[in-house]
Amino acid sequence: MAWHGEPLVGFDLETTGTDPLEARIVTASVVGVDGGRVVRQRDWLADPGIRIPEQASAIHGISSERAAAEGRPVREVADEIAETLTGYWNQGVPVVAYNASFDLTLLSAELLRHGLPSLGERLGGAIGPVVDPYTIDRHVDRYRRGKRTLEAVCAEYDVVLDAAHQAAADALAAVRVAVAIAERHPTVAALTPAELHARQIDWYRERAVDFQAFLRRKGDPEASVDPSWPLRDLAPVAG
Repeated sequence: MAWHGEPLVGFDLETTGTDPLEARIVTASVVGVDGGRVVRQRDWLADPGIRIPEQASAIHGISSERAAAEGRPVREVADEIAETLTGYWNQGVPVVAYNASFDLTLLSAELLRHGLPSLGERLGGAIGPVVDPYTIDRHVDRYRRGKRTLEAVCAEYDVVLDAAHQAAADALAAVRVAVAIAERHPTVAALTPAELHARQIDWYRERAVDFQAFLRRKGDPEASVDPSWPLRDLAPVAG
């Protein structure tokens, strides 16, 4: 059976901001899917330890006050998320995350910030396989016009997104989009999870290099686009 017919697990974070090296976890969800059905789900609400900007609260609906009152310490949450994801990887189950370099880098930055073992240390090697519908879609349909947000890509592939910017809904939608892409593009479906992971590293890097060149041609000679996938360099992470 092709990878998209096997068990998959969706992963999503809602956070305090848009920079994965500085933002903190607010909510998270890991959703196990088998045969198109949700078979298990785990959700977290964290107290990020900093105030949640109003712009972020307006997106995911969690205020600083609620996070402080109801959320668990972010250190505990990050550790549990990491253990959950690496548990799936140890079973050979691919982790599906839309724009995976954001969520996995942010989680990894939280682990580093709190002195916890990294994902790689927990696995004893490189992380993966990761399936990133964002990266795959940009490669297989690179000339399609319009946005590439999760909402837009769900519309393109006729996937219902019940509640955008709610971690569980986004995690499930990411899995369903990944499956839909594989069904539309047999060359993607034909790859093994390990092969697909390796291809995405190349596809993401190629796109980043092209985009950086575009920005520099447009007048920003210092423009820099990180080509790393699924994790960015964590060196700038602050305490």
